[in-house]
Parts: sequence; structure tokens; C-alpha cells
Amino acid sequence: MTIRFPDSTVHNWMRDIPVHWDVKRLKYLANVVFSNVDKHSHEDELPVRLCNYVDVYYHDHIDSSIDFMDATATEVELRKFQLQVNDVLVTKDSEAADDIAVPSVVAEALPGVLCGYHLAQVRPFARRIDGRFLARSFEAVGPKAQFEAESTGVTRYGLGKYAIDNGLFGVPPLQEQEAISAFLDHETKRIDDLIAKKKKQVELLREKRIGLITEAITKGIDPSAKLKPSGIEWLGDIPEHWNAKRLKFLIAEPLKYGANEAADEDDPSQPRYVRITDIDADGGLREETFRSLPEEVAQPYLLKEGDVLLARSGATVGKSFYYTPEWGRAAFAGYMIRARFDVQQHVPKFMHYVTQSYYYWEWISTVNIQATIQNVSAEKYADLWIAVPSLDEQTAIVEHLNEETMRIDEIVTLIDRSISLLTEYRLAVISSAVTGKLSVKLGS
Repeated sequence: MTIRFPDSTVHNWMRDIPVHWDVKRLKYLANVVFSNVDKHSHEDELPVRLCNYVDVYYHDHIDSSIDFMDATATEVELRKFQLQVNDVLVTKDSEAADDIAVPSVVAEALPGVLCGYHLAQVRPFARRIDGRFLARSFEAVGPKAQFEAESTGVTRYGLGKYAIDNGLFGVPPLQEQEAISAFLDHETKRIDDLIAKKKKQVELLREKRIGLITEAITKGIDPSAKLKPSGIEWLGDIPEHWNAKRLKFLIAEPLKYGANEAADEDDPSQPRYVRITDIDADGGLREETFRSLPEEVAQPYLLKEGDVLLARSGATVGKSFYYTPEWGRAAFAGYMIRARFDVQQHVPKFMHYVTQSYYYWEWISTVNIQATIQNVSAEKYADLWIAVPSLDEQTAIVEHLNEETMRIDEIVTLIDRSISLLTEYRLAVISSAVTGKLSVKLGS
């Protein structure tokens, strides 16, 4: 038998829960405090270790395997925020409303480890709710939706204490909570192990892809070709009949910085405004981030087929994008640099493959100007050395790499899809178990 609750956009999950379960606000199940222990160390404070936002975000369980940050705290903070077994730590800030209230449970005693800033420390009342069960409940689709709805912000979202205190959770008897927690620990570990194996496969395939590209654009595809020293440390030996040239001698026009304009418009009839954040991991453009520029503003920055865009700053420095007309008319933003090649002498796609090689990324790491942010200027890019074969050989290498990388990319796509399905299944199992839709036998 189940208890039925009124329909609600946020609380639909409560409509059908087992009749012997309760639904309680968190404040009746646990004590919630927001940590104010920051990362700064002070001589007059006690040495501690901090469990920080990323420790919670990337781990289901908080334990001694995590490399906690060294910091200091007052005696009051030490007493108030020291972790205890069964505590649930929850992220209370996020860049996206649907990525908030991420939980992790403290799985073992950790003397001297404190809950850090940007986290809520939830201490369950021992006779009412199990910490492992509560952490899984925070993960579940239904209960999690209420925190997404209660988060506030524009570019960054946050949850107040009131919102967390008043979150609603399904509460079975304690013995049943423990059984559900044990079942979910076993089941999620099984799924996580499968996901980890598939991610390793993807990692190895991507390494193989980069290796194939590096070999082809530095040694060619003729294994009998004799080699000579290029004279460039990170380029190594190249075929005898190739030449090593700087990028500035291969382009048809000087390297060009993009438009310094705000991405305010979203008009499909205007040229697309390509920014670093629009480029996905596979070198395509994300549709969900589409922005446009007015025609008169975009005109000096419009892209032509074969243009290669190079990211010049930030964490994505070195990232590249190869433009073809299938993306529609497009202009590029100021944090990117356009390389336009002389197609009578060079195959632009060959030059784009250069930016996907090991030697290119080694060069990027060497020339990075690390001030407040990483930066590679147009002047630096102009000095990039490239091993250059004849036009015919460039074409042959591109055809070879197109075929080989497409084969690898298709396999990676299939594995990524299976990872997504496993992740969805994992969430479905958790959600069903902590809302009573999946029956878990006691002692199982």
C-alpha cells in the first residue's frame, strides 16, 4: 500500500511512497550548518585539514584516501566543523541550478579534518535517519529537484540554509534505510566499476588517435621514408624531403584576433558568434550556446572554409576549431586567433591536424605565458614550427587521418553513449530505491 500526495511539479516523487514511510523536512532529521572555514592559514590558529568543495563534488564517500588541504582554524571552528562518521556534506553553490546540492557521506573517522567553505554540513539525528541513506536521497531525481527549484542566482547559483533545512525526504524505518544503503553501495560500485573501465577504453583510444596524428604529421605515412633532424627539439626527426617552417610563412594573411563584442544576441538570421566556450571536446560547435553578431559588426571577422581558430588564453589555450560552411556563416570572438592558409600551397586540414598532435601540445606548454591566466599570443603562434610536406603528400596524409580518426571516433561515440546509459541507470536505481519504488529486502 502507498501514501498518495497531491500532484506537484517539484514534489511529484512523493505521490506514491510506501505506506509505512514518512515524509519529513530535513530540519527534523538532521542539524544543518554552513561552514565558514576558509583556505587561509593564520599563525594564531590550529593546524587542520579541510574537506573542500571538489572533495565532495567528486566523491560519494569522504575517507582517508582523499588528499585534504592543509589549513588552520580556531578552536571554536574545530569543535563545530570537525567531521564525524555519518555526516553528509552538501555543495551549496554551483554554476548551474541543476548541479547543486551534490552530497557525500563521511565514511570513516577523520580526526582534524574540517568541513570547508561553500559546503553545508548535515549531521543526521542518529535515531531518525542514516547518513548513507540521506546522502543517496540528495542524489535522487525527485528530492534533488526541490533544491534546483529553490536555488537563486544568475551566473552562479546558491542555496540558503532555509532551503536546505526545509527540503523534503522520504523516511523509511531505520533498518530499511540501512538495507537500502547497503544495496545501493553494492549496486553503484558495480556500475561505477563498469563506467571506469569504459572511460579507460576511451582514454586509450584518444591516446591512440593523438599518436596516429602525431606520427603522420611529423613522419608521414610512408614507413620507408628516410628521416633527417628537423633542428626543432619538440618536432624531432622529419622526412628528408620535408621542410620545417614557421606558421607565419604558411598563412595567406597575418594572424587575426577576433571581435571584442558581448555575446548578447541570439538571432539565427545573423552570423554565428564563435567563442571558445562554444567548441566541444570533439571540435564541433555546441548548439545550446548559440549566439550571433549583427551583420555590420561580424563582417571583418567572418570565417572562410579552412580557417583554423586557435584559443589564446585561459584553461583552453591551444584548443582549435576547423571551420567549414556546414556550420553556417560565422564570425569569431576576441579570445581566439584566426589562421587563414594559402590553399594553393597548403591543405588547411593538415594544419588543423597539427594542432591535435603531441608535439603541438608540448610546444603550447613551453610557450605559455603564465601571469594571471595562461596566454599564447598571435606573435607566439606565428613562431610555431611545422613539418611541411608537398601539397600532394599533405592531401594524402589528410585522407589517411580522416579515415583512421573517423574509425576511432565512431568507437569512442559508442562507448560514450554506453557510459551515458550506465550513468542514467545508476541515477534511476538510486532514485527508485530512496523513494520506495524499488523494493529492497531487509538483510539483502
